[in-house]
Amino acid sequence: QVQLVESGGGLVQAGGSLRLSCAASGLIFRRYDMGWFRQAPGKEREFVAGITWSGGTSYSGGSVKGRFTIFRDNAKNTVYLQMNSLKPEDTAVYYCAAETAPGRSWQPSGMDYWGKGTLVTVSS
Repeated sequence: QVQLVESGGGLVQAGGSLRLSCAASGLIFRRYDMGWFRQAPGKEREFVAGITWSGGTSYSGGSVKGRFTIFRDNAKNTVYLQMNSLKPEDTAVYYCAAETAPGRSWQPSGMDYWGKGTLVTVSS
């Protein structure tokens, strides 16, 4: 069956960096658009960054653009999220998700598969 397993979360001070990884199995990875979402306590799950099967990238509004970078390694069936200049408001559980390409505008309801998430905590 399809599995998405996130790793790389943890506790970091404001201004620090983390790299999240999501290893996929049970699917033909290169045929999927891959996204990162996050959910903070008491808030809805929101889109953070996405990368299409062909390498096109998208980022949420202005909150992460310029600080976060998404990239994928199809040979390793893995998608990454490099997070720099972290802020306390980036604290959340980060989820990896997959959608059969071509995807539809990175809506949580449109994703086909989800990982269980990895917690990122940014201290001030």
